[in-house]
Amino acid sequence: MMVHRTPDTTTDRQVGRILIIEGLANVAVLGMKLVVGLSTGSLAVLGDALHSLSDVANNVVAWFVLRVSVQPPDRDHPYGHRKFETLAVFVLASLLTVLGIELGIGALRRETHPTPGDPWTLPLMLCVLVVNLGLASWEGAWARRLDSEILGADARHTLADVLTTIVVIVGWQVSSRGYPWLDTVCALAVAALVLTLAFGLFKRAIPILVDRVAVDPEIVREIASGVTGVRAIKSVRSRSKGKTTAVDMVVVVDSHMTTSEAHDIADAIERKLRKELHVEDATIHLEPD
Repeated sequence: MMVHRTPDTTTDRQVGRILIIEGLANVAVLGMKLVVGLSTGSLAVLGDALHSLSDVANNVVAWFVLRVSVQPPDRDHPYGHRKFETLAVFVLASLLTVLGIELGIGALRRETHPTPGDPWTLPLMLCVLVVNLGLASWEGAWARRLDSEILGADARHTLADVLTTIVVIVGWQVSSRGYPWLDTVCALAVAALVLTLAFGLFKRAIPILVDRVAVDPEIVREIASGVTGVRAIKSVRSRSKGKTTAVDMVVVVDSHMTTSEAHDIADAIERKLRKELHVEDATIHLEPD
């Protein structure tokens, strides 16, 4: 028997609105970074702009994926659509990997040197820093409140933007005053930060996409064995479905039990798994002893 959790449409609508606001802010930040980067010739600033481009792409992809992932289970997707959310994280990680590699190669091949730029360029980058810091704090608070994986990933990404922008501003200002090699070093540092972020996202997405075990089977066995009437546990399988966990198991019961009694045992196992391991989808096959 299976228990499906009905998607919280109110929460998902709120997440969608936050992603739209975040996306519009990221477009503004991207524009400011491009203006400064093109004005000064700083590859580190332009690399930071590429990082912001990935933010915008992430917001767009996340918004569309969210609209798909909230759909209930259907004939083609009996386990629901929540893995589309994890797929979006994987796509973002792939995009960041490409951008990081391209930025690193560009930094090593460059020949021009950055300039301090016009008087307005530094205040504009400081404005970018303040906006990103505010976005990271605001989105992180909403991610915790709504328990949203997408918002949490995006908030960490924006926080990485804050750290990156600090490094970029310092490197750009120092390199334009007689140390041009420092801009290259900062560009490579930005590339390394981008690749590190991508690696972290891959670590979160790949285990879910390849159905890695979600909970220790021995713990599941111990919990199920504690239910009165359970004779043995033959097999236990688990996997993650985005924010929820699915467990399949074969339970041995007394062959003389009535159907109603066996059903009560299955219900008791489901309740314990939900309470102790937060399992929202349990499929329990009962076999006679």
